[in-house]
Amino acid sequence: MSLSRRAIPADAEELVRLRKVMQDSFLGPDPDVSWQPAAVATLRDRLGDPAGSLTAFVVERPVEGPGGPGGLAACAVGTIEYRLGGPGNPEGTCGYVFSVATDEDMRRRGYSRACMEGLLGWFRERGVRKIDLRASSDGEPLYTSLGFVRTPDPAMRLSL
Repeated sequence: MSLSRRAIPADAEELVRLRKVMQDSFLGPDPDVSWQPAAVATLRDRLGDPAGSLTAFVVERPVEGPGGPGGLAACAVGTIEYRLGGPGNPEGTCGYVFSVATDEDMRRRGYSRACMEGLLGWFRERGVRKIDLRASSDGEPLYTSLGFVRTPDPAMRLSL
């Protein structure tokens, strides 16, 4: 039996809390939480569609941990993006993994791995064969063990 389960709309607040844990771990603490209500609303909406293009896999916090039952210990969120097909990807589907996070006191228990394995299975079920993510130095060993490799493609971004 897997440690992880597919997230439901009621998990939205905890998923956003874990996203902040992840962001704070590599960007440093940020008191700005103005983005959180919109993120919770988006997750509630998108997780409510079982055939949708976004999902998350989560591990519940063990009863003995702080916060007790009902909270999440870890998550991995992913989405399917649709692009024009080409050689090696005629359907044009691409998976993107983001918001892989584990509460600091719950790390080194295999929770992120369980969430990632659930998410990768979901991508496979939907025929997605190309999956991208951005790895922190802490997360890179996990992703490497799951078969991810560094690519030569430099990322660029425009913020409008």
